[in-house]
Amino acid sequence: MLLFAIFAFATCGGYSGELRLSVDCANKSESDLSIDIAFAYPFRLHQVNFEAPTCEGKRRETLALIGDFSSSAEFFVTIAVFAFLYSLAATVVYIFFQNKYRENNRGPLIDFIVTVVFSFLWLVSSSAWAKGLSDVKVATDPDEVLLLMSACKQQSNKCLPVRSPVMSSLNTSVVFGYLNFILWAGNIWFVFKETGWHSSGQRHAADTMEKQPGGYNQGGYNQDSYGPAGGYNQPGSYGQVGEYGQPQSYGQSGPTSFANQI
Repeated sequence: MLLFAIFAFATCGGYSGELRLSVDCANKSESDLSIDIAFAYPFRLHQVNFEAPTCEGKRRETLALIGDFSSSAEFFVTIAVFAFLYSLAATVVYIFFQNKYRENNRGPLIDFIVTVVFSFLWLVSSSAWAKGLSDVKVATDPDEVLLLMSACKQQSNKCLPVRSPVMSSLNTSVVFGYLNFILWAGNIWFVFKETGWHSSGQRHAADTMEKQPGGYNQGGYNQDSYGPAGGYNQPGSYGQVGEYGQPQSYGQSGPTSFANQI
């Protein structure tokens, strides 16, 4: 994660770009075929000024680009720098202070909370910077900048873009931003396993399994329903002899003899 954080803030914070325009006036002596406009991080484009011919004599006008996209760019770089510093500090702790890290379970809990926070911040900052970069591309599009010049509003003058700014490193910064989010979010599970919450959850699950009673080992299904205490195996139901040696007709009701029947 250290390298990905470095790439994220280096590709964004170290950027500088330039575009070039040409204004060919009807009067060739008033033309300017090489108007260079340079801009850089943190992309406060409204502070980027440049001069352009008006094609009305020797008079020139001072213009500025449109937009201020410093908030999203600086937020992205700030998160990248702090993520780098925390990753560096965490690496040192893991290597040299492993015992103190696990003491009282405080280290893993702090690491878990910080990892969750940085995962969320990476997602937010990368999304904000992706939107900001899209606006920067529009604001520095040579065709859009030409529309700001009064000379380009006259059909007798020819205004053309000569060179567009290269945005490949800025595109790379957005990619690294989302890669950092994936790395930090994926690391949440591994950090969580180091906390006491995970170990206590495992112990609780094991205790629950041990205390669960057998589903059919107790209760009526394992009792000898037809054993010696059952109603059909009681002695004397059909084996007792009546008063005249005749077997009883029924179960445990009083003996019934043929003499009584007569």
